[in-house]
Amino acid sequence: MAEPRESANLNPESDSAASVNSPAAGAASAASAASAASTGKPPSVRRRLAALLYEALLLFGVVFVAGYLFSTLTQQRNGLTHHNLLAAWIGLVVGLYFVWFWTHSGQTLPMKTWRLRVVSADGAPLSASRAIARYVLAWLWFLPPLALHPLLGLRLPQTLALAGIWFVLWAATGRLGASRQFLHDRLAGTRVIDVARKAQREG
Repeated sequence: MAEPRESANLNPESDSAASVNSPAAGAASAASAASAASTGKPPSVRRRLAALLYEALLLFGVVFVAGYLFSTLTQQRNGLTHHNLLAAWIGLVVGLYFVWFWTHSGQTLPMKTWRLRVVSADGAPLSASRAIARYVLAWLWFLPPLALHPLLGLRLPQTLALAGIWFVLWAATGRLGASRQFLHDRLAGTRVIDVARKAQREG
């Protein structure tokens, strides 16, 4: 007489544990993937500066359109008229440009071209407040030497030379420390990651 087959394991506790552990494992896997995306060597300073140069060229168009709209709406006939308001308007438009891209994809067009992405220090996407903080702190690339121009009564060549020295010193902060991030990114709690490296790890 044939022996009866062993009954299937219908232990409810094991099924319950599997159902509980499955979401936990998925969350752990997602956290691990997010952590991997924010680790590794950052992009070279050369690539980040190349993206910055491309960004400056692209911003000429943004500033031109913003200036044209301002002069049209205010009927500005002289460049000195409402110049402070114009500067504030352009700063606002440029800020909206950066904050929108940083919070939606973490990349502007030049950053996509050079395979860069800005994220928070823990690898998460940027919140609006952190993106605004990064934009404000990024002005430290340029404002200090420009502020010294009227304070010290510098001539234009002296101001340009001072701005060049300041720019080089600020760019050098991207080679310091373990994070190798520019100073404004460290202050804002953000970091620029290499999208190419991330894609290679995921592949």
